[in-house]
Amino acid sequence: MQDTAVEEKGKQDERLGSAPLGRLMLSMALPAVAAQLINVLYNIVDRIYIGHIPGQGDVALTGVGVTFPIIMLVSAFSAFAGMGGAPLASIELGKRDYEKAEKIMGNSAGLIVLFSVLLTVIFSLFKTPVLYAFGASEATIGYAKSYIGIYLIGTIFVQTALGLNTFISGQGASKTAMFSVLIGAVINICLDPVFIFLLGMGVQGAAFATVLSQAVSAAWVVRFLTSKKSVVKLKPSLMKPEAKTVKLIAALGVSPFIMQSTESLVSITLNSGLQKYGGDLYVGTMAIMTSVMQLITIPLQGITQGVQPIISYNYGAGNKRRVKSAFLKMLAITFAGMFVFCGLAVVCPGVYAGIFTSNEALVELTVQVMPTYFAGMTIFGIQSACQSTFIALGQAKVSMFIALLRKVILLIPLAIILPRFMGVMGIYRAEPIADVLSVLTTSVLFLVTVKKIFKKM
Repeated sequence: MQDTAVEEKGKQDERLGSAPLGRLMLSMALPAVAAQLINVLYNIVDRIYIGHIPGQGDVALTGVGVTFPIIMLVSAFSAFAGMGGAPLASIELGKRDYEKAEKIMGNSAGLIVLFSVLLTVIFSLFKTPVLYAFGASEATIGYAKSYIGIYLIGTIFVQTALGLNTFISGQGASKTAMFSVLIGAVINICLDPVFIFLLGMGVQGAAFATVLSQAVSAAWVVRFLTSKKSVVKLKPSLMKPEAKTVKLIAALGVSPFIMQSTESLVSITLNSGLQKYGGDLYVGTMAIMTSVMQLITIPLQGITQGVQPIISYNYGAGNKRRVKSAFLKMLAITFAGMFVFCGLAVVCPGVYAGIFTSNEALVELTVQVMPTYFAGMTIFGIQSACQSTFIALGQAKVSMFIALLRKVILLIPLAIILPRFMGVMGIYRAEPIADVLSVLTTSVLFLVTVKKIFKKM
């Protein structure tokens, strides 16, 4: 009976190792891209609506922008548990060890619950001093507190929806993973104008819409992972953290955690610097450019997320040729995508800036600084593909270094030092310098490391 069960499960995920690679990547990547695009709508749609609130849109948008570091930290902890566990589970699927894959997922779910409780309590208690530290002013603190105070109530929903959805795509069910995000996004888009404008709730309405929509997404994810359709089952008995399993998750999860949590640290550094050297209007430009960057990078993350299970599965199965081919195809797509869309931000910044605000002064300033800020991002598709492959192959140490390199080692120090010599423009110039240096370093490390890995396969 056990052999029959394993056989049935194998039929569901075997396409990761046997289906034509081009078609498989398309079927995995497109739903993942759609899911990432839809997911970013949770925040992007909020900002678009908030930015157009009559008489206060620009100040309200800046206030909500100050909350980004907290939102990114919540996402970072879900990435620690989800993206730390999902590639490991995919590798075990390649080895046909379903029990171990389920244990990894269960422990990841346990970590998500623990993180959610701690983050909700800590940030709720200390949100005012934290928001001031993140760049809030007397004019924007009220909007920031109103938004994040409600958003934090839904931390458990956000973490569950983001963290456990990776285990759905990791078993090859990319369409289901997409629908889990789509359902919440549609609800969010419908509720935003009702709560913000019709009911007159302003930024609080945007936060309520986000929490409710994420709750529905979380319910969808849990329902699938506990159903017969899931290759690996989410079982309460496996949610109690086991030291050995948590250690494996943490070793790989620390890299995506650093990538996302340092986004929060970067946001703090940039917002604080812009407030010091420029003022609220300059902080507003960063809120817009952060949104634009998400619009550009999220689809690319969807592609890497869609291809990652293919690389992990075939690495576990020992299929070197398939791993190499999947990486090269992913590299070509991510490089071309970043080059085109970041190039548009450099050449035609007004196309993006006008989406988020009708304030002429804010649009004009954003158009001035956006080309500088996005210049280095044109080649960032190379790092995106390499970083994703490091994680897919279980290379925890190298992944962690690359995650630290761009933001902690390069960008943050540059954003602190350059403004002392260049004024406020030094903050915007720190980004392209860090991007170029990081891509060059990552490329060299990737060539050296992957060559060693292939020799052992």
